[in-house]
Amino acid sequence: MTDCFIANKKKFLPVFSTTLFYLLYYLVSTFKFDVQIDISAIFYDFLLQLGVSYILFSLSKHTWIFLIIQALMMGVLYVGNAVKISFFGGPIMPDDVYALRSLLLILEGWRFMVVAIPMAAIVSLLLFNFTMHHRSAYLASLTAILLGIILVYEPILILDPLDKHMWYSVWDQRSNYLMRGATFYTLQESARYFASVDKSPDPDEAQIAAENLLMAVPAKPSVADIKPFTPRNIHIVLLESFWDPNELKKADYKQNPLSPEFRKLWKSAGYSHALDPVFGGYTANSEFEVLCGFPVTKDAVKFERQLVNDVPCLPNILADKGYRTVVSHPNVPVFWNRVNSYRNLGFQTYWSIQDFVLDDMNREFLSDTSLYRQVLEKISGSLEAKQPVLDYIVTYFGHWNYPLSKSRPDKVSSTSEVEEVSTYANTIYYKSRELMAFLDQLRQRDPDGIIVAFGDHLPFLGENFAGYVDSGVLNDNRSEFTPEMFKFYVSTPMIIIDGKNGPVKFGSLPLYQVPKLLLNLLNYNEPTIMDYVTPLPHMRVRSLPGLHIDLLKDGKIALCKEPPYSPSCLESSRWLQDVSVVSNDLFIGRQYTRPKRVPAQQVVIVPAPAVQPPVNVPD
Repeated sequence: MTDCFIANKKKFLPVFSTTLFYLLYYLVSTFKFDVQIDISAIFYDFLLQLGVSYILFSLSKHTWIFLIIQALMMGVLYVGNAVKISFFGGPIMPDDVYALRSLLLILEGWRFMVVAIPMAAIVSLLLFNFTMHHRSAYLASLTAILLGIILVYEPILILDPLDKHMWYSVWDQRSNYLMRGATFYTLQESARYFASVDKSPDPDEAQIAAENLLMAVPAKPSVADIKPFTPRNIHIVLLESFWDPNELKKADYKQNPLSPEFRKLWKSAGYSHALDPVFGGYTANSEFEVLCGFPVTKDAVKFERQLVNDVPCLPNILADKGYRTVVSHPNVPVFWNRVNSYRNLGFQTYWSIQDFVLDDMNREFLSDTSLYRQVLEKISGSLEAKQPVLDYIVTYFGHWNYPLSKSRPDKVSSTSEVEEVSTYANTIYYKSRELMAFLDQLRQRDPDGIIVAFGDHLPFLGENFAGYVDSGVLNDNRSEFTPEMFKFYVSTPMIIIDGKNGPVKFGSLPLYQVPKLLLNLLNYNEPTIMDYVTPLPHMRVRSLPGLHIDLLKDGKIALCKEPPYSPSCLESSRWLQDVSVVSNDLFIGRQYTRPKRVPAQQVVIVPAPAVQPPVNVPD
């Protein structure tokens, strides 16, 4: 009788443990990270989590190990999502699985252990505690396997009823999470991931999209007006988290963080900005755009699994013209799958962390001064031999949490209570000055060279955009952003120097339009994949996951989130749809739309004017 009572009592253990852990993590998420699941979502989310717990319990040999595994798994699910929302504005997405390896590569010390130990504990305990000795285990395993098969092969069976009866927004993943809860959100978005995986378009689909896009290419001038291709060195510097802290009007900086020499140069460029595809991280997506000329439209790292083909991006195009194409980044080479991606883009040489002397470090980050000096030494042979070079530099110094060495004492202070507002400003103090010293030296060594320097994304300044919220430039919730806030959210300084002609004024330019502009400066007259992304005549389009913004010529900003669309949003949405089809064909498909190389006299597609006229939008 006693044994029966104990057995029945154990059967209710998942109810008690799930309730306890759910309440605990709910409180942590709410009061620590200000991420509160909606009350209306708790009941169904709790029931689904309870079902998962019973499956796990039925497959467990030992009760105490089950409790540890459940605590860890629910912690990752509920607290992990709250952490990512507070840092980046959105919850964990299925594609983040591909980013996990890169995250482990960049973390060091206790931060690495915080991520690695729970993962190792969950996997090892699951293997150690697994059993099929109970009759309930067979039912649990059948349920888990059946759900997995449906999720992968027939995800619509899960997705359609959930989208119909539960909250769903195409662009607002934070609200999706809050209105569904962590477990339901994970199930629904996992089903969406398998249902909407990018596919290679068929020849007809690719050709129709390509023809639609090429209609925007300007009419070709007469043969007499076509200038010959003029090779010049191109130096592209991606500046990690580079931005102007003076935008934080209430930070009350005691000293200007930005170098006055940089500000003078930037002013001569009309205070032009890059419109980046990401915020706070995912540098590789900004790299993809500035090298390939196609926009990133999804919340996934393009280099990880959506760049499988050899593609005629800027490095490949220039390599075919005799350029030496080199990329420098003092990080582990496989981070963000860069080894394979850089090869597919056309880089002949990749210098990573083992190729640099780590002689001037800010914790684990090589200083920009040392990086610039060593890169210049490595390419000096090409400069002296007059061999054209594409010199692409990805800086490492500037990553959160913005550490400095003893040789770089704090110079800037702020009254802000957000720690990053001060630490970031001090990072920019040195980063902007080290950049200007490099640009001065580079312009002396290579006066005819084309130089591009831009920030890859805005910096992380506290949980839930705290540093930005204090100055009123962003809201703490992305779903409450105005069109102007979304523009601010993606805008970083960018300077393009056209050799002896000096800085180019181009307003606010989506980063994917940079390669076309550079080829125009070289008088490159052959067809390229960048022709497909020739900008619409009366707007510039900045895509983001689930939405996009249109910068119109009259200075207005159209925020395009979901139907019913305005006329401009409808036009840009159709354009982005065609761009997506051609992009899939080129980067993961059969490349039906890959331009054919033709002799110069047979060129039928010619570039637009060397510099696109700036869109009249406020910066």
